[in-house]
Amino acid sequence: MGKDSKHDDPEYKARSVALRLLARREHSRQELSLKLRQRKIEQPVIDSVLDEYEEEGWLDDCRFADVYSRQRIDAGYGPVRIMSELQQRGVHFRPECLEEKRDADWVRVAAELREKRFGLGRLSDDLAEKLRQARFLARRGFSSAQVERALKLEDAEQLWGGDDV
Repeated sequence: MGKDSKHDDPEYKARSVALRLLARREHSRQELSLKLRQRKIEQPVIDSVLDEYEEEGWLDDCRFADVYSRQRIDAGYGPVRIMSELQQRGVHFRPECLEEKRDADWVRVAAELREKRFGLGRLSDDLAEKLRQARFLARRGFSSAQVERALKLEDAEQLWGGDDV
């Protein structure tokens, strides 16, 4: 088999493309399958290669979900948005790193994000500003209850003071 015939082999192409993509970052099975289909590789070949990569441990949706979730948490996103993004990528379970976080942890993340973006302060007198901040936190993926609690905080002592925000 010469060099040119190897590149014409769909299985070889699928393996090399998938491995190159996985070397850059973790991917979900659905993401990898889609990227291979975009390169005109037939679905049975894709399934065969991805099954083999899962057996080898090179492709793992649990590992992908955990890594992806941690990156999104670090970027200031909430659980609703993270779960939505995971589902779009073919992951339909809640990763352990999201399960470990309590509601108070998410409120603290939302409040820290609010403090960084807007500063903490009393919002009861300014409905327009309160709604603006609430929309921002909701877009970032925090539940309405988490947003409501984060908006009640008025100073950093409340944020760092107690165990339950």
